[in-house]
Amino acid sequence: MTNSIASTEAFIAALPKVELHLHLVGSASLPTVLELARRYPGSPVPTSEEELRAFYEFRDFAHFAQIYEAVNRLVREPEDLATLVTGAARDLASQNVRYIELTVTPYAHQSTGMSRRAITEALDLAARQAAEGGVRVGYVFDIPGEYGAEAARVTLDHALAEPPENLVGFGLAGIEQERPKYRDVFRDAFRAAKAAGLHSVPHAGEMTGPETIWEVIEGLGAERIGHGIRCVDDPRLMAHLRETQIPLEVCPTSNVRTRQVPDLASHPLPRLLEEGLFVTVNSDDPPMFETTLSREYQVVSDVFGLGPAELAALARNAVQASFLDDDGKRAILPEIDALVPSG
Repeated sequence: MTNSIASTEAFIAALPKVELHLHLVGSASLPTVLELARRYPGSPVPTSEEELRAFYEFRDFAHFAQIYEAVNRLVREPEDLATLVTGAARDLASQNVRYIELTVTPYAHQSTGMSRRAITEALDLAARQAAEGGVRVGYVFDIPGEYGAEAARVTLDHALAEPPENLVGFGLAGIEQERPKYRDVFRDAFRAAKAAGLHSVPHAGEMTGPETIWEVIEGLGAERIGHGIRCVDDPRLMAHLRETQIPLEVCPTSNVRTRQVPDLASHPLPRLLEEGLFVTVNSDDPPMFETTLSREYQVVSDVFGLGPAELAALARNAVQASFLDDDGKRAILPEIDALVPSG
């Protein structure tokens, strides 16, 4: 058993990977958050590691959103943004991650006083620095849904008027229960973003049911769905996802830590795979959830019994579901195939 675990760990370490579902503020390491908390005193965010770990024990998703917002308020200068991007890229490079699509929430950063231009310049600089370290970065601008029309307007205006060079996607996150009242606003924003060439990558079906997933498919033209795990409650939706192969960005540990599933053994990922859905594995907000992308691959191996061939298939899925250019995909896929034992 020990040798098996060790060999799986070695396989995962060697596996070239792509991270599709990673939030910028949620990627901040504990030392980075502690540094920011000490730099900007008066925040509810603790300044000791022990207290910060306790701070990251979430009662439910609403509590998680409250904690996330407190950490976000510590990101006050463009240099802070750039530090988060390069820190995330450095952490992922150590896990053999080649490409990341990093979700940024411009509305949150503009609310702390940063200008659109300053945000974009910081993101561009950080992407260039990350590439020098071996990790290519694509950005997704997301609307924090509970802030409604104003957040949609600010996010869309930034994406259209002063986007970072590597902006590839347009997303929607936050409290799903708040979305229905803003349905038409979000539909209009996504229609404009897609017309400008951005890909539709909203969250859905994390904390609400299949109806939210149907809405992002039919109303927002989703090309990839963040989480999507509640699709298991609707056989017709499962059939649609199987037929269309719309990729799902599944984040197992995140779903446990925000209390969306009771434990890893209860997670629907095995069923999603059994049903033939297009699944990718991701880390979401790794330091907040005490995980990494490599650890998520280890989790699905340990808990669900996936072997090297299945792990490699998940890694291939992430590459194929990404918005990386064809040359970038062709550079990674043969390396994944080369690791899979023959026979």
